[in-house]
Amino acid sequence: MADQWVRDAINEINADFRRSADTHLIRFTLREFPGIRFYLKDESTHPSGSLKHRLARSLFLYGLSNGWITRHTTVIESSSGSTAVSEAYFARLLGLPFIAVMPAATTRRKIAQINFYGGQCHFTETSAMIYQESALLAKESGGHYMDQFTYAERATDWRGNNNIADSIFRQMQDEPCPIPASIIMSAGTGGTTATLGRYIRYRGYDTQLMVTDPDNSVFYDYWQQGDKTLTCPKGSRIEGIGRPRVEPSFLPDVVDRMLKVPDGASLAAMYSLEKILGRRVGASTGTNFYGMIHAAREMKAHGQQGALVSLICDSGERYPDTYYNSQWVSENIGDITPWQAELDF
Repeated sequence: MADQWVRDAINEINADFRRSADTHLIRFTLREFPGIRFYLKDESTHPSGSLKHRLARSLFLYGLSNGWITRHTTVIESSSGSTAVSEAYFARLLGLPFIAVMPAATTRRKIAQINFYGGQCHFTETSAMIYQESALLAKESGGHYMDQFTYAERATDWRGNNNIADSIFRQMQDEPCPIPASIIMSAGTGGTTATLGRYIRYRGYDTQLMVTDPDNSVFYDYWQQGDKTLTCPKGSRIEGIGRPRVEPSFLPDVVDRMLKVPDGASLAAMYSLEKILGRRVGASTGTNFYGMIHAAREMKAHGQQGALVSLICDSGERYPDTYYNSQWVSENIGDITPWQAELDF
């Protein structure tokens, strides 16, 4: 039986959920694609600022219910930023110490947000080192390593209970095309794509799940080859998505198709979307939007109409020193003008 602190902690997380409204589903059209409607679910409006708010909430409830997190537990997570920000938010809510293990190249704005919620940051030289370092810190401190890359796909109730897939299809009910032709989503842990893919099959919807994958990530090759030992010597330059190894939470069998997206295309799509929406989004949203445009061009070529859905993963205000800094882009991504010409809507 759970003790009173655990019961109170679970109730506190559920109360936080009830205080939060569902995220908006933004619709727009582009003249180049008549009859095709674009929808973006704005996950940047969560209290901790990103899609990872949902995952962090689920991971805390999972850890509490499993008996892994108690009133004296130090919570540790390996994260490039957004998951750590959201977990720091929930750790503060419960009065628990939190340590984020992340690559030293993580944006300063995300580090500041983790610190704002009372979390500590522990840095590694490369993204490949975060797993072992997190496990070591948990062992040394007697804490709990959340391990989002293992537990993301199982901590969320994919059949419903207002998960992101359930929310999307409920919000689409009164739209002209309530069943999207495709949902497009990039993968970090693989937890969101697992939820989307399972839910689509569980409900029997005629919707394809397309997963977009950036440079320096093994998910695309794993989906094609089925080799779980694949690794990449470099980490993804698109924060929050793409992994240098095959993560346990990435389930290739629920994915209908994948698209490899060059980093230059992700940033060009991000800038294009800024003009369409009138506000900045993060680079992973650019990766998503590039996938939407790819799907829209295919639909147009086949004379098809319908709806395409994706996510705004986080706000571009988190990246003033990187993706919205022309010098950083030039030095780290290169010339993106050819992609910008292709995506000038």
